[in-house]
Amino acid sequence: MKHITAETFLEYRFPSDVRISPDGSLCAFVLRKADLEKNSYPGDVWVLERATGQVRRLTAQGDALDFAFLPDGSIVFSAPRGREAEKAREQGRVLTQYFSISPYGGEALPLCTLPVSGSAPRVLPDGRWLVCAKVDLNRPDFSAMDEEQRKTALREYENPRFRVFEELPFWANGRGDVSRVRRSLFVCDPAQGSAERVTAEYFDVSSYDQMGQTVVFTGSEYRDFLPMYEGLYACGADGVRTLIEPGQYELGEVHLVDEKTVVLTLRGSEEHLYAHGDIWRVNVETGEKTRLCAYDRSFGSSSVASDSRLGGGMSAVACGGALYFATTEDEDSYVRCLMPDGTISERLTAPGGSVDCFDVRDGEILMVAMRGMRLPELYSVRGGEERRLTSFNEWVQEQYELSQPQPVRFTASDGFEIHGYIMQPAGYEPGKKYPAILHIHGGPRGAFGSVFHNEMQLWAARGYFVFYCNPRGGDGRGAAFADLLDKYGDVDYKNLMEFTDYCLANCPDADPERLGVTGGSYGGVMTNWIIGHTDRFRAACSQRCIANWISFEGTTDIGYWFNYTQHGTLTAENPQRLWELSPLAYADNVKTPTLFIHAEEDYRCYMAEGLQMFTALKMHGVESRLVLFRGENHDLSRTGRPRSRIRRMEEIAGWMDAHLKG
Repeated sequence: MKHITAETFLEYRFPSDVRISPDGSLCAFVLRKADLEKNSYPGDVWVLERATGQVRRLTAQGDALDFAFLPDGSIVFSAPRGREAEKAREQGRVLTQYFSISPYGGEALPLCTLPVSGSAPRVLPDGRWLVCAKVDLNRPDFSAMDEEQRKTALREYENPRFRVFEELPFWANGRGDVSRVRRSLFVCDPAQGSAERVTAEYFDVSSYDQMGQTVVFTGSEYRDFLPMYEGLYACGADGVRTLIEPGQYELGEVHLVDEKTVVLTLRGSEEHLYAHGDIWRVNVETGEKTRLCAYDRSFGSSSVASDSRLGGGMSAVACGGALYFATTEDEDSYVRCLMPDGTISERLTAPGGSVDCFDVRDGEILMVAMRGMRLPELYSVRGGEERRLTSFNEWVQEQYELSQPQPVRFTASDGFEIHGYIMQPAGYEPGKKYPAILHIHGGPRGAFGSVFHNEMQLWAARGYFVFYCNPRGGDGRGAAFADLLDKYGDVDYKNLMEFTDYCLANCPDADPERLGVTGGSYGGVMTNWIIGHTDRFRAACSQRCIANWISFEGTTDIGYWFNYTQHGTLTAENPQRLWELSPLAYADNVKTPTLFIHAEEDYRCYMAEGLQMFTALKMHGVESRLVLFRGENHDLSRTGRPRSRIRRMEEIAGWMDAHLKG
């Protein structure tokens, strides 16, 4: 059988955003695949007929990545097509073109053009649309200029010689510069091509939902810095009403279960910073809050890590007054149901894997999920029985030798049971010695599970044992397990080293003299920390890391509040403590040859972090290499351009080969 290579992922197909049609007869979803020539991931809308299971492609130009069903059952999607889009760019006009297509086939037809940079619509009872759109308050009024002035101003706007920041955050990962940029709600009339902003000029929307005439949203109005504790609002014919004043709670995503009731998690500003918020019901008309229950797990999301999915979708769905939601428990994610009385159902989906998005209708859950060594596929769950509906990636199991993760459980010295996995090298021969790589997840509130992980399969295919686990700080085990407040580099470091010891003791063919370590984001922090505290690893790869918590605070999109939530302090309060927690403070101890992978537009962990650690190692005579990817961001390993992802995997594998196989 074949072995996974750096190029194999180019053939993977990624379903996402599954939605059931208004009449329930079919579901639609987006399917994407890498295009190496275009260096992107084109996507189209596909449909699945629920009665027959027939799957067919609906659109064909690769630009239908955001869609919705209209009440008549047709599908609307946005795409920049034709001369109108080109002319708007030339004139400096903002617009979004919407097209409609029958789910039973035919050509996509122009439906309307709106003067906003908007998302797929939510349809209101009177036929108007609710659209969330990006608004750049820095944008010049090109319409007030003559042609020559407009050309000059447009060139400067699109290719600026300088950047102006007036707010925090000044940039955001994956979004670019966001100073004086807002996400706003608009009520749009598709027949007239008009849009009226609902939210205030300086208000930024975090989440929103709509059901019938009711619209609810969370966010903040700000002019200097985006606050940590936002407000909850509703809007209707009488304008915008405040349901929860900002400054009181950390708010979760909003979910309407009926036109009078919104459900969300609330964590009080005085509560422990690592606590999960309790689940509350809020009356949209009166603002009255009712605590439904405590739930010490993630609510409405899957945090199971993988580099083999692409795209989003719904992870909480209201149906019949109840709210179905995704949740991570241990190292898997499931769907449960929150009843109107606050009780929570048993797990409604099978154990093992990750439920990435879903929709619900007539007692059936249709979902995109990862199961076993399968990449994402569509599944149906009815009456507890799960059926796979698609086979887009079946060829991977049929043609490639895959390493099946073997679960590991042990009790660490801190008394917590640590869950992890061991993957054997391809073609494993008992009695033969192999190098091994310890892989550390991001977050820290993420989770590694048994799902397919492309780069770990690549390492196994190249002859490595792969060790990975969920140390303290990870998701799925409750707030006590997740609590790393002022504990970075202590309990998590001990967990990781004890896990490595356990794996080596139970894998006599893993060579303890040929160990590598790698991780990204929080995993990059811990990789930096590890090489400053032990010489047991012969090679390291630190990806999208943090080296210095003080510089991190002032350079990243979340730094100005993240230090407080993770360490309980800020630079102005206790710089010494933040320095003690910084891997850079221990760089003079490092002996391990280290590769740094970073991206120039990583605004979550800015490239200054990788540069500082790289510089420190060079100054101390440690073999090191820095690969800095242009045009990529914090999500390089998951959604980076195909060519960048290939080079990244080649760099990591090549570094490990050079130091662990030589």
